[in-house]
Amino acid sequence: MKIETSDKAAISNPRRQLIAGTVGHSVEFFDFLAYSYLAVYFASSFFPSSESGLVPLLSAFGVFAVGFLARPLAGLFIGLFADRYGRRRALSLTISLMAGGSLLVAICPTYSQIGVAAPIILTVARILQGLSAGGEYTTAGAFIVESAPAGRRGFYSSFMFVASGIGKLTCLAFITLFVALIGEDAMRDYGWRIPFAVGALAAIVAWYIRRGTQETLETTASDEDAAPVSRNPLNALQRYPRQSLIVFAIATGMGVGQYFWATYLTTYFQIQNGASATTAMTVGIITLILYTLAQPVAGLISDRYGRKPCMYAFGVGTVIVTPFLLSITSSNFSVLICIQLVGLLLLSLCTSITSAVMVENFPPHVRVSGLGFPYSLSVAIFGGTVPLVATSLANAGYSQYFPWYIVATATITLLGAIAVPETFRSDISGEES
Repeated sequence: MKIETSDKAAISNPRRQLIAGTVGHSVEFFDFLAYSYLAVYFASSFFPSSESGLVPLLSAFGVFAVGFLARPLAGLFIGLFADRYGRRRALSLTISLMAGGSLLVAICPTYSQIGVAAPIILTVARILQGLSAGGEYTTAGAFIVESAPAGRRGFYSSFMFVASGIGKLTCLAFITLFVALIGEDAMRDYGWRIPFAVGALAAIVAWYIRRGTQETLETTASDEDAAPVSRNPLNALQRYPRQSLIVFAIATGMGVGQYFWATYLTTYFQIQNGASATTAMTVGIITLILYTLAQPVAGLISDRYGRKPCMYAFGVGTVIVTPFLLSITSSNFSVLICIQLVGLLLLSLCTSITSAVMVENFPPHVRVSGLGFPYSLSVAIFGGTVPLVATSLANAGYSQYFPWYIVATATITLLGAIAVPETFRSDISGEES
């Protein structure tokens, strides 16, 4: 099946494309993260246990991990769908999966109502969300970068993490205010369902917005007699192994950095620095806002000076400063702000341009499938396991080694940056990138 012909120059409203991609990705992030923030409220409804108060929560987070396990497969197969039928259809698919998963959680009966079927339904819902998240980032990244005007691909790419920052902040703020409004007891009783329902509704709105965008996967007259896109999901890996390995390497340090500096550091401050939960959370919110604002600036820098200098700065900077920053044991508010902000500003130099770098290194017909699997696999293996690695080292009495884990993964990304060609002025419309 062929998609409708679309000429890159015919993207009549790049800003509308950017807004549609950003709004949809923000909603995806809101829905995907709502589970982790709300698990403490609904865990006992699906996983009742008389053994320990932690058992239901641990079980709920076990289901949370299922969402990460589904991501690499989604990156592979939804990526193939995006390369064969177009980015817009794939984005409609991912947002539909997320809406379905969120709605399923919102209306799912509890264990006391239907027994073991309740956690099974919850797991299915989380798999749907994981499939959505696994296909969303790389497809939306390709869509946004392919929509960018000449010389602005880095700037447009940066809005992927602007969107995720907005989604995370909105989710956290909404749940915090909602708990304050109805109280802890009501939240455990029925209130946890509301954010999932709101997320499902927002996903439907985002689906409608995306339906009005232009396709960015090009076809030309010569394509009519060309062989169709391969149905083999491993085609891109087999044809472009070097590019796939580079994507995996770049995503390694970036993924670990994202899940540590932007997410787990709040918990780390409480465990290692003795900060109160309120202080750590406030620090996290302030620095996340600044990190989100830094993304477009870093993207513009890459459009002017290139992708490689930005990735070098991230890799070298992270290797140098991480052991020092994480050796500071102060719980002072200003000190914690500085620690997290330095880490996040360095990270922004990589996250802002990751989509652009990946898109610029694959030809259009295998672009999303080529970058989808190695990126999602790397994030699942390294990014998604950051809390587990950090907590396990702390429990074993080896917390002093965790900074070196961050250093090691940042070094892998640095090696990927050295291997990748400079592409900020390349033409991404042809068969070879």
